Amino acid sequence: MEIYLVGGAVRDKLLGLPVRERDWVVVGATPQQMLDLGYKPVGKDFPVFLHPETGEEYALARTERKTGPGYTGFAFHAAPDVTLEEDLRRRDLTINAMAEDAAGNLIDPFNGREDLDAGLLRHVSSAFAEDPVRILRLARFKARFGKWGFKVAHGTHALMKRMVASGEVDALVPERVWAETLKALGEDRPGEFFDVLRRCGALAHVFPELDRLFGVEQPAHAHPEIDTGVHCLLVLEQAARLSPDPRVRFAALVHDLGKGETPADELPRHIGHEARSVELIETMCARLKIPNEYRDLARLVARHHTQCHRALELRPASVQDLFDSLDVFRRPERLELFLLACEADHRGRAGRADAPYPQADYLRAAFAAAAAINARELVAQGLTGPAVGERLREKRIVAIREVKTGFV
Repeated sequence: MEIYLVGGAVRDKLLGLPVRERDWVVVGATPQQMLDLGYKPVGKDFPVFLHPETGEEYALARTERKTGPGYTGFAFHAAPDVTLEEDLRRRDLTINAMAEDAAGNLIDPFNGREDLDAGLLRHVSSAFAEDPVRILRLARFKARFGKWGFKVAHGTHALMKRMVASGEVDALVPERVWAETLKALGEDRPGEFFDVLRRCGALAHVFPELDRLFGVEQPAHAHPEIDTGVHCLLVLEQAARLSPDPRVRFAALVHDLGKGETPADELPRHIGHEARSVELIETMCARLKIPNEYRDLARLVARHHTQCHRALELRPASVQDLFDSLDVFRRPERLELFLLACEADHRGRAGRADAPYPQADYLRAAFAAAAAINARELVAQGLTGPAVGERLREKRIVAIREVKTGFV
């Protein structure tokens, strides 16, 4: 029995990054031997075990054979005669197909170290094309390592395009698409995830609502970048600068989906795109089974971001209406998420990455003043029933008006 550290732990160690998870491959062992040593079985399709003390995953070396479409269509073979190189050959990228033995020696049969030094994301073998999830994984690694100049190898890009053309990517299931997307949203450059998918043609199959935005014109005076798809990726980039929260980043990305359905005779204007965006967000979230907390914030940003941009022009009563629509008196934590996404939209335009956004400071101050007035005080004054709500609204509008005088 020989045990090797494999995959991401080896890669990150070579990059000088913190190793958060360690995975191990066991060569020359049987499931019964693992059980006899106290390992706990967890694998359903192939033998994977948890170490009795560390809880880390130990998988028996295995090979796989394509038996059907999608990422579940595989038959696995795990046996003592499967070699380490055979196990590594089935992995997605060369930088993930390296191993380290007990003495710390690097085993690198597919030149992963060379690709790591060159900043290349390259497939290990033609077996890459058998699993459409690998397109999503590669795009996610581009989002993670893009800040260091990592690029997709030409041959790998061509292979992904062939996978899309063959229909393999259509076998992706919603849960796996969202799982990989969520991880990508947490990376340093999440926009690169969607850029990779678009360049190989997968975006049109996985996120057609986003793909339709590219090539859609916007008014040049407000959007020097003109292209709506480019704008949305710039907004996502700004959201990543402003907040680590994936809900903010997702809302920023999808806030303008409705512009992809603007009638051609209305371009470059996008009248009513806010309502269309809300509908498309609901459709996308239902199809991909995206959690409600992501959908709800995205809907609010899509519907109200233009009001946020005009906050200093709004009447105090309209600001109060905005707060009510956001339901921030009951859910005050929502306001900051909303404002961050709107600020990302404001800055996500060519040449305006550092543009000031006083609207956010105004709305924060206005909300603090309005929220300081509560219904209990009015009830204590003898008001009852609808009169409490009416008077509460009046006093909050007065408070907002007083705050506004300091911003205009």
